[in-house]
Amino acid sequence: MGNHHGRYFHHRKHHQQQGPPFPGPPYMYGPSGHSATQQTKNTEMGLNLPYVNVDSTLRGLAGQAEGFGGSSIGGRDGHVYQVVNLNDDGPGSLRDGCRQKEPLWIVFEVSGTIELRSYLTVSSFKTIDGRGQKIKLTGKGLRLKECEHVIICNLEFEGGRGPDVDGIQIKPKSRHIWIDRCSLSDYDDGLIDITRESTDITVSRCHFSKHDKTMLIGADPSNCGDRCIRVTIHHCFFDGTRQRHPRVRFGKVHLYNNYTRNWGIYAVCASVESQIYSQCNIYEAGQKKVAFKYLTEKAADKEEACSGSIKSEDDLFVCGTQAGLLSTCSDNNVFNPFEFYRTWTVERLSDDLKHYLQHCTGWQCIPRPNDQPVSC
Repeated sequence: MGNHHGRYFHHRKHHQQQGPPFPGPPYMYGPSGHSATQQTKNTEMGLNLPYVNVDSTLRGLAGQAEGFGGSSIGGRDGHVYQVVNLNDDGPGSLRDGCRQKEPLWIVFEVSGTIELRSYLTVSSFKTIDGRGQKIKLTGKGLRLKECEHVIICNLEFEGGRGPDVDGIQIKPKSRHIWIDRCSLSDYDDGLIDITRESTDITVSRCHFSKHDKTMLIGADPSNCGDRCIRVTIHHCFFDGTRQRHPRVRFGKVHLYNNYTRNWGIYAVCASVESQIYSQCNIYEAGQKKVAFKYLTEKAADKEEACSGSIKSEDDLFVCGTQAGLLSTCSDNNVFNPFEFYRTWTVERLSDDLKHYLQHCTGWQCIPRPNDQPVSC
């Protein structure tokens, strides 16, 4: 293991190497979620990327996330709900579908901007599927409150205004969440906040830009219940956002194959009792050169203050980037993802992977797959 500096190198790695051997992950043969031309291009690059099969059918996303959010089925077992207008509320609106109690697979028959006048609360067993259209949410964001099994796919979030307004706010006690292929920018608070005992969440293939406090995981030192938080973030592009990629309190976070560049304060921050496993990520500094930051805080039920721990495995630090790892914060205190899930797709770092993360994350112009009955 160890960290690498300088030029990109190419060597495939399909799973974490510690622990007993096991088969490679099931998604190994190129990208999903892109046009046939883009799929061919990335296959020619020789990249092994996750989710090659999830766009073959409408409900192919269900239960296919890598990492901690892997069990999320969203609205797999419900009817298809069609959003037919861009209204904030009322029949045929996105809000109307999200508030219904039964499982639903929500799709869009229109493209355009939905201006939310208040947080849009998403109930359990919902998939909000933006494939086939271009939907932008603005004004406010989504709130996942005490819910489970939610999938949010292929949406844009931009221009959220007001105090404590996040693009996607996950709190309290929500679980089994997957956020995939979303573009998020320019909210007054966070782009994604995961706090107050929300857990088992995956964020993948998202593009973050034009923002300050990007992603907070763990609310504050008084919320000791956030020790349960577990989040996977992979194949995301943090594009010039200022800080929090993410900032973590208490929780366990697995980062792999993300590209973070030109941050304004730091890339990743470990605070009170957090455990961050950073694996095969690209960190490319602008003016601020240090990637990892540690903040010391005191948990409400402890006598002494402490920071968190970061383990960096095969990360790439370029353009004069300094890792900033502290020898006093042992990486032996960091969890091993293999203890929680057996497979995930890790591509060794290369210029092709960097190109993919720059151009093929976030909202994508892709068709909506046909629906097929779920086999028993």
